[in-house]
Amino acid sequence: MENSYYDPIDAPSDAARSDSEHDFEYFRPTDATLSVWSPTMQHGGPPSALLMRSLLRCEPDPAQHFTRVTTEILGPVGLGVNRVSARVVRPGRQISLVETELQVQQADGTFRAAARSVGWRLRVADTAEIADGPAPLTPEPDESKALIGFSDDSGEAVDWGTLGFIGTVESIRVEGRNGTTPAVWLRPAIPLVADEKIADLESMFTVIDVANGLGTRLRPNRWTWMNTDTTVHLTRVPSGPWVGIDAHMITGPDGFGSTFADLYDASGHIGRSAQTVMLSAVR
Repeated sequence: MENSYYDPIDAPSDAARSDSEHDFEYFRPTDATLSVWSPTMQHGGPPSALLMRSLLRCEPDPAQHFTRVTTEILGPVGLGVNRVSARVVRPGRQISLVETELQVQQADGTFRAAARSVGWRLRVADTAEIADGPAPLTPEPDESKALIGFSDDSGEAVDWGTLGFIGTVESIRVEGRNGTTPAVWLRPAIPLVADEKIADLESMFTVIDVANGLGTRLRPNRWTWMNTDTTVHLTRVPSGPWVGIDAHMITGPDGFGSTFADLYDASGHIGRSAQTVMLSAVR
């Protein structure tokens, strides 16, 4: 198993000359980022977490918390040099909007945008008196034994195995409340960036993209279901590293659908995610 999903690196000399006015961080993805769909691109989870890391580090304000984050996948996130840069789009004392973009270096040395995230931050206030939400997901992760990767021994759902990104994820299956698939506790077993302690939100965003695979009983030898985006609405500040995902995919008759998931930490419900899904028959 790799030691991290990304190794920080210096900017390539040509990028440093042409993009000196931009504040980019540069990374080299490891094999731990590999997708289950193709060995030439990254799974959506690590890039989503790298973008979350970028959002968290962009002019942080301890008086505000992220409440909604949308990640758009603009194209295959390749295994060449990756770089990210963030900026505050809408500053404010009570509400602010931050955006960040991930770019991948091409064979000719140029960079193309592969993914981006936007996150709303809202001011902190004490609303404990009216706090309400679904019951916690049980059993809690510390009460069960975790496995590397995840599968369904019923023979009906997808068996993703333990290769690439999935081989870096710890999982615990529990009874779900949405749809017909189990809920799953997940956490990455390695750091996001080498020699860094992973933040709770970074840890959670590493695995939330997986909801699209957890919420279906479609077979990958007959169908593909690729998500183009992931939107997470948070209802409180989550505490990681575990995130519980209770997902359900709704498949429509016109080639697309959506995956919706309730999200939990060890203390209870933290929000919901939604993903647009493109459905295709395997030829």
